[in-house]
Amino acid sequence: MVTQIKEYTSTQEISEALDQQLSQTKSILGENLRKLDEIRTKAENSKKIRETVMKLSGKRTTAESQSEITVEGLEIVLDANPFHVLTAIEMTVRSYQQHLSVLQKVRESLKWLEQLGDTEGFKFLVVEEDGIPKQILFKLS
Repeated sequence: MVTQIKEYTSTQEISEALDQQLSQTKSILGENLRKLDEIRTKAENSKKIRETVMKLSGKRTTAESQSEITVEGLEIVLDANPFHVLTAIEMTVRSYQQHLSVLQKVRESLKWLEQLGDTEGFKFLVVEEDGIPKQILFKLS
């Protein structure tokens, strides 16, 4: 988790930054959803082929994969198959969906801020965690 402080000169500037982040998050989410659809089809086909080959050969599939290793908490997949990619993209999509939901809630809760009107002489310090505003400090310039 990354925490940072950004300085803004107006409430409108804060809103515009949030709107830009919302737009960017939606765009990335859409891109990942398209990838998800593509890889899901490949993964399903791969599963059918794998099951058929295993059935014809009389072998059972093992839950434990020898192509996956963990090094100091980092999972490494050698010779990744469509299911590995599918799982990674699904995880990314869920993360972006959660991020988008939180951003939308924050954006909605900041509508009152826009009603302040003239804020000349103030600076706004916004404490963000992973790009999501957590605290706004009003500061006289």
